Amino acid sequence: MTHKLDQIDCRILEELQRDASQSQRALSDRVGLSQNACWRRLKALEAAGVIRNYTVLLDRERLGAGLVVFVMIRTRHHSVSWLDQFRKHVSTIKDVVDFFRIGGEYDYLLKIVTRDMASYDECYKQLIAKVELETVTSYFAMEAIEEQRPIPLSSL
Repeated sequence: MTHKLDQIDCRILEELQRDASQSQRALSDRVGLSQNACWRRLKALEAAGVIRNYTVLLDRERLGAGLVVFVMIRTRHHSVSWLDQFRKHVSTIKDVVDFFRIGGEYDYLLKIVTRDMASYDECYKQLIAKVELETVTSYFAMEAIEEQRPIPLSSL
């Protein structure tokens, strides 16, 4: 179920996507609301599940996690129990930062962020250790042209 957003809600969300660390006062000033009105809208957006979490964007390179790998997985198994086991297994692999079930030629897409090729190899070994997979294809990112962009609220 989707939550109906008005222009003020969209402005609040755009500001938070730009900088979630800004103070309540700064946010309310930027969106043109009193602090109380802004706080009430924030609480309503949180209660509706529109805002799931407040987070920080980190610089991968400065942290020594410069290797990004997109892993495409195909399986012969399509049961609910296999999917549940696979989800639990992948969630234990700390270098997997995004995990999608997809349609098309492959069944799953993982985004892995790690230090180097040796670290990726360890991640790969973890991935194949407990669950049978038909195909695992890895694509190594050479450059992040745009990453972690805000959700475009104007197109919703």
